[in-house]
Amino acid sequence: MIQKKDPVKQYAQPPFPPQEQNMPGEESRMDPRPDHGETSYRGTGKLKGKKAIITGGDSGIGKAVAIAFAREGADVCISYLNEHEDAREAADYIQQAGRKAMLVPGDISDEQHCRTIIDKAVRELGGIDILVNNAAYQQVHNSLQDISPEEWDYTFRTNLHSMFYLCKAAEAHLRPGSSVINTSSVNSYTPNPTLIPYAITKGAIQNFTAALAQLWAEKGIRVNCVAPGPVWTPLIPASFDAKRTSKFGQQSPFKRPGQPAELAPVYVLLASGEASYISGATIPVTGGMPTV
Repeated sequence: MIQKKDPVKQYAQPPFPPQEQNMPGEESRMDPRPDHGETSYRGTGKLKGKKAIITGGDSGIGKAVAIAFAREGADVCISYLNEHEDAREAADYIQQAGRKAMLVPGDISDEQHCRTIIDKAVRELGGIDILVNNAAYQQVHNSLQDISPEEWDYTFRTNLHSMFYLCKAAEAHLRPGSSVINTSSVNSYTPNPTLIPYAITKGAIQNFTAALAQLWAEKGIRVNCVAPGPVWTPLIPASFDAKRTSKFGQQSPFKRPGQPAELAPVYVLLASGEASYISGATIPVTGGMPTV
């Protein structure tokens, strides 16, 4: 008999221990530790023989997706900034699944580095079938006057421009049946006023996804988007103060944040042939938070 779980009680609810970190944050310092599906995800060969690139694959949603992709049969290239310990742990899980893992540290806000990611993946994995644009940057500000031009620029280059750079560099290597999956946010629908630069980039990602899906349809390349609600990742204690972090996720109808493991199956679906007629779509995974 399948054990049915109450999604409200499936994971810990806030309040959590007050905690803060410096950007980009480390998973090992989070309390409670996020669930990436390390002990729960079971693959069935949906991505057998595929080659995937995941930005921000060292932790959070990206790590959960990397674990799921590997257990579904894909080799995985993880792009990350400088969180080497988290990245090595993610690579270990990929290798334990019997798949090839490669790590490419560096700043995706730089166009040349984005080209390097694509070139290395093509050379070492033998091609690209799946590109997941997931890495992101955010900071909280209660006043527009507190947002510097430098931070505004960096947020756009990291969240939005990198997606353009990577898609452009990958285009020549993607074949019919390939899949691009971009990570948007519930902020695309209901923007948080204290996350203005981040929220704007997430709305643009959604628009870019819908446009690119039409542009690349004749190539047989599907382009989709996942819009998470509040998810318990290192980005949270790295961008919110301790008090706000302790209450994170309370605004969800489930009264808790999502766990990365709860997002991964959606990325697997969109990457697989089972989603052959899904393109240009945004799939919300928000714990019931409205997206209209």
